[in-house]
Amino acid sequence: MDGSVNIINWFEISVSDITRAKKFYETIFSIEFQQIEMMGMKMAMFPADNMNGKVSGALVESAMHKPSADGAKIYFNGNPDLDEALGKVEAAGGKINMPKTKINDEVGYMAFFTDTEGNAVALHSGPTGK
Repeated sequence: MDGSVNIINWFEISVSDITRAKKFYETIFSIEFQQIEMMGMKMAMFPADNMNGKVSGALVESAMHKPSADGAKIYFNGNPDLDEALGKVEAAGGKINMPKTKINDEVGYMAFFTDTEGNAVALHSGPTGK
């Protein structure tokens, strides 16, 4: 495998209510989703300029997938300071599970939160972040 290619190229976050989930993520990240229906699923696509080697994903409402705090952990880019997004979590209906925590000088900072659908997700900001 080419070392310059991302090992992760797509992610999906299972949701129970696509409208509520979209509002939550649009609020904390100040973004807008494009919503589509595909293969019997409602999907809200995270913004992506171009998928050439970049990771993107979607919120997915489907009878096949249920939200879970025990699934894979997704770390969203919180650069330059993850406090910006983390500070919006509770007002948007989520819950902070672990506040901003320094990992070490080389890696930076992380925080965990639960979204409005019950998914445990995380934020990371690099060592030059705050």
